Amino acid sequence: MKPPSVPALVAGLGLVFALAVPASAEDLMQIYREAVRADPAIAAAKSSWEATQEKAPQALAGLLPLVSATVSANVNNYDATIKTDPQTDINRNFNQAIGVISASQPLFRYQNQVLYDQAKQQVTQADYVLSVAQQDLIVRVAVAYFDVLLAQYNIELAESQKKAVVEQLAQAKRNFEVGVATITDTNEAQAKYDAIVAQEILTRNEYDNRVTALRAIIGRVPRDLKRLGVGFQPEPPEPNVADYWVDRALKENLNVRIAEANLEIAKLEVDRAKGGHYPTLDLVASYTAQGANAAVTSTVGSNQRQAVLGLQLNVPIYQGGFVNSRVREAIALLEKSRQDLEGARRAALFQAQTGFTGVASAAASVRAFEQAVVSAESALASNILGQEVGVRTFLDVLQVQQNVYSTRRDLAQAYFQYLVGALRLKFAIGTLSDTDVENINRRLRD
Repeated sequence: MKPPSVPALVAGLGLVFALAVPASAEDLMQIYREAVRADPAIAAAKSSWEATQEKAPQALAGLLPLVSATVSANVNNYDATIKTDPQTDINRNFNQAIGVISASQPLFRYQNQVLYDQAKQQVTQADYVLSVAQQDLIVRVAVAYFDVLLAQYNIELAESQKKAVVEQLAQAKRNFEVGVATITDTNEAQAKYDAIVAQEILTRNEYDNRVTALRAIIGRVPRDLKRLGVGFQPEPPEPNVADYWVDRALKENLNVRIAEANLEIAKLEVDRAKGGHYPTLDLVASYTAQGANAAVTSTVGSNQRQAVLGLQLNVPIYQGGFVNSRVREAIALLEKSRQDLEGARRAALFQAQTGFTGVASAAASVRAFEQAVVSAESALASNILGQEVGVRTFLDVLQVQQNVYSTRRDLAQAYFQYLVGALRLKFAIGTLSDTDVENINRRLRD
């Protein structure tokens, strides 16, 4: 078997992804836009955001006038017998109509004012919740996209490895037939081939699973996907200081902001519960008009008008301990919100720290694996040459060949870990956006 040249192998590797893909291949931005339109999770988040926007006008209604009108019309039949001497019988039919317009304007309702302040906090919080869903979608799409590429590349590696082992197996059989090698070489090559066939089956199954995962996001089977182009060199995070990312995450992480909003809402809930002890004062007014062509006691029609304007004061005195219980409950939930905020901050710190080290480590791993691929290819070429001159066995070549493919796979995985890690680091500080998707997308090639 003629050993391939190291430069040819490295050039063929490219960045291990830039293989020929049909011109109709989809890129990351296309898949992401499709996900924005079709992903159920983001659709649900948008609907939830729209619903939350209505909390403010609903709460504001408790501070605005309430006006109502009631109109009734009745047909009356009055039939009575009065036991006098002589007996008196009364039978009368008459019509009656009543119209009432009433209005009230809250002048002091502390609980309603606090409820409105809570609603405004919830509306602001909803923006953060939607942003979390949008940024999470970017990460999910990127992970699914690159998982498919990695699974596809693993299939290609398995096919290449199988082809190389087939050549080794054929050569081992020829050498055995002419008596220059033992049956051991043939058996070892056959065993390696069988193992690769089994691994290829697993790899294809993994590819199907990854495609299914991407399909679950965009709602259809994706076409061929564009791959990472040649010339991409991962760089460490900028700035390359962990404290910078941790500090930003503690202040700007979206889950931290959601927890901060929850804390403010919980504080207001304590105030609202205490407001159950406060009196309420309303300005009330009503206008009543009624008319009838007779009455129970008269055959004469009548028309009446009445207007009322006044203040209505309601002072709670005793409500069975309900308000005090509500206050205790709200205080306990306030403490829970404080602990949730602390948990969110610690989680943000963890995400930023691990995200930073993950990106820096992946960038370093790419450079290390690139060199490892070169070294592995060189070792393979040397072992093939050594086999030809009799200083290396088939097993030696097969083991080194296995190392070549394993290193290629590790390199591919390191590239994808870097790209996804960079997105997750941006997510940790709440700044992940479509621009970051576009930046990665520009590195993809047909």
